[in-house]
Amino acid sequence: MKKKQGSPLLHGRFKGYGYRMTQGREAIMNALAGAKDHLSAEDIYMKVHPAYPAIGLTSVYRTLEVLVSTGLVYKFDFGDGRARYEISEGPRGEGHHHHLVCTGCGRIIDYADFIDEELALLKKTEAGLSRKYNFTIINHLIQFYGFCHKCKNRKNDK
Repeated sequence: MKKKQGSPLLHGRFKGYGYRMTQGREAIMNALAGAKDHLSAEDIYMKVHPAYPAIGLTSVYRTLEVLVSTGLVYKFDFGDGRARYEISEGPRGEGHHHHLVCTGCGRIIDYADFIDEELALLKKTEAGLSRKYNFTIINHLIQFYGFCHKCKNRKNDK
């Protein structure tokens, strides 16, 4: 199985912010780019450490902080006490999605349905908020909390 590599565009944007692209940083970006789930710092460490034993958990946290501060990576709090990360695609980028978070089992569902309709509503909302508060909005994150079908059924069975 071929490893999915982080995009050259992502690497170029990282360098454009004035940071050096080290092997460790590249490994962390590649772990995020190849992830199907929302990874914690510990998850990323477990993925990259076997191939790059010199990378410590502290280095993973520091790199994630830089990636989040530059907007290249999103940091999420899904209510489980562990920050999760994913590569940002931007509000109109390929792969843009929102989240449904089950408060029963912690399952996270990425969804992209209704994105066009949501963006139209959000654009109007953002324009109003920008005017009212003299605030420039550059992005948004949407998470809905509730119960997945399994947890909802378990709750109803009691």
